[in-house]
Amino acid sequence: MPTPETFTPTAFTPTVWIYDTTLRDGAQREGLALSIEDKLRIAHKLDELGVPFIEGGWPGANPKDVQFFWQLKEEPLQQAEVVAFCSTRRPGGRAAEDPMLQPILAAGTRWITLFGKSWDLHVTDGLQTTLGENLAMIGDTIAYLRSQGRRVIYDAEHWFDGYKANPDYALETLEAAVAAGAEWLVLCDTNGGTLPHEVTAIVQTVQDWLQGQFPAGELGRLPCLGIHTHNDAGTAVANALAAVIAGATMVQGTMNGYGERCGNANLCSVMPNLQLKLGKPCLPPERLATLADTSRLISEVVNLAPDDHAPFVGLSAFAHKGGIHVSAVEKNSKTYEHIAPEAVGNRRRIVISEQAGLSNILAKARSFGIELNKQDPASRQLLSRMKVLENEGYQFEAAEASFELLMREVLGQRRRFFDLKGFQVHCDRAADGAAESTRSLATVKVQVEGEEILAAAEGNGPVSALDTALRKALTTFYPAIAKFHLSDYKVRILDGRAGTAAKTRVLLESSDGHQRWTTLGVSGNIIEASYQAVVEGLEYGLMLQETFAADPLVL
Repeated sequence: MPTPETFTPTAFTPTVWIYDTTLRDGAQREGLALSIEDKLRIAHKLDELGVPFIEGGWPGANPKDVQFFWQLKEEPLQQAEVVAFCSTRRPGGRAAEDPMLQPILAAGTRWITLFGKSWDLHVTDGLQTTLGENLAMIGDTIAYLRSQGRRVIYDAEHWFDGYKANPDYALETLEAAVAAGAEWLVLCDTNGGTLPHEVTAIVQTVQDWLQGQFPAGELGRLPCLGIHTHNDAGTAVANALAAVIAGATMVQGTMNGYGERCGNANLCSVMPNLQLKLGKPCLPPERLATLADTSRLISEVVNLAPDDHAPFVGLSAFAHKGGIHVSAVEKNSKTYEHIAPEAVGNRRRIVISEQAGLSNILAKARSFGIELNKQDPASRQLLSRMKVLENEGYQFEAAEASFELLMREVLGQRRRFFDLKGFQVHCDRAADGAAESTRSLATVKVQVEGEEILAAAEGNGPVSALDTALRKALTTFYPAIAKFHLSDYKVRILDGRAGTAAKTRVLLESSDGHQRWTTLGVSGNIIEASYQAVVEGLEYGLMLQETFAADPLVL
C-alpha cells in the first residue's frame, strides 16, 4: 500500500485511506461558492479531523486555486497531504510540452491526482481522438509527472460505464496507468448510476486482473485500488462501502455529500461506517468523535443549512420523539440507537411534541439539569400545558429553548429579566431615488429592575425593527445582548383555509457566536408572533449567559 513519506512515523496508519475532494468536486455543487479563505479554513479543519488526503483544486484552471496552493505553503497542514488535480495531456502532443501541466507542478504538491478516460465513448465522442492516442495520453502524462518527482493517483473517469461498455479497452487504460507508475487506481462512477452489486463484481474483477497481469514482484508492488462514487442513483455511500469490501483501500468523497447534480459519496456516512461497522480504521479513534462538529462547521463555511436528518451527524440522527422509544432508550440506548452518538461527536435528543409522554418530559428535563419523577405533580402539569399549547399551534420539537422556558415557568424557576409594557410597529413606503422602499419603525416600552425604558429603532422590516428596539432598551442593563444576533427566521401559516385570519407560527433562531437556540411564537398577528419569539430568544440567551457565568464548563 502506498504510504506517504511525509506522514510522521508515529502517525496513525489507516486501513482505508480517506481522500477528501470537498474543495474541488464538492465545490461544483449548484449554489456553492468558496473563497480562498473558505478553502483554507475547510482544509485546516479536515487536517484536524485526520483526513490523510485533501484535494485542493486544479491549479491553472482558475486564479483562486493557484493562490490557494501558494497560500497553503504559508499556512501548512499538520498531517494531511494536499493534492493537486488535473487531466491527461491534450491529444497529439507531449506531456512535457503541455502548458496545462506547468501550474500543476508549480503548485508544489507531492501527490497529483490525474484523471483520464476509461470509456471508449468519451474517447471518440468527447476527446475526438483514437483509442490508442488516449492510452498514450494516460501513459505519457503519468510518466512525465513521475519524472518530475511526483507521486500519482490515477482517477479512471467513467470507469464503471466504460467497463460495462468495453471491458477489454477499460482494462487497457488501467494497464497504461500502472506501467507509467501510478500508485493508486481509483475507479470512478462518474455518472453515479452504478448499483452496489455491480461495484462489488467489477472491483473484484479488477483486483483479480491486477494480480494476474502483474505477477508479484514485477512492479515492486502492485498499485492499490480506490473508489470514487456519485449519488445520482442514491447509492454513493453504499457503492463506496461495497468497493471497500471487495478490496478497495481508498475512498474519495466529500463532506456532507456536496457535489454536482446529486452530490458525491458523503464522507460523514462513509467514515463511521468503515470504522465502526466494518472494523476498517480510517481516522484516529479520538478524531472520529469530532466528526459532527466538523460537518457543521463546514456547513457554516459554505453557507448551506446542515441536513438535520443526515445519518450520524445530523441534529435529528439520535432524536427520539415517541414516548415508548424514549422510555426504552432511557433504560438501554441500544434499543433504538445503532451506535453511541458520542462516537461521532453527536448527542441524544429527546423531542417534545404532542406525541410525548411522561418519559419524554422527564428525559428532556434531565437534559436541562432538572430532576423530575412521574409522581411529581409538575410533570403532569407540564405535559398537560405543553399539549394544550401544541393544539393551539405551538411546536416545541423545533423550539427547545421555548420549551425549557415553559418548563421553568411551570416549576417556578423562570426568571423575568424584563417585563413588556407595550410595543408599536409602524411601516411606510418612501421614495428613495427612482425606487420605493418600505421602512419600519418599532417603539417598545419595557420595565427592568423597576425602571421603565422607552426605545425606538428602525429596521429593514418590522421584526428587525422590534429586535433592534428591544436591544436598544436592554443593552445598558444586559451588555451580553450585544453579542446576540438572529440567524434564521421562519414563518408558517397554520391554517391556510382561514385566509388572512389564519394563525401564524414563527420560529426564530438566535446565536451568541458559540451556541444557537430556537424560540417560537404563535398568534393571529404575525407581528405579535414574531415579538413572542424575539422576546423569548433574548430571555433564553440571557439565561445561558447567567449559567455560563456561574459555571463556565456548562456551555
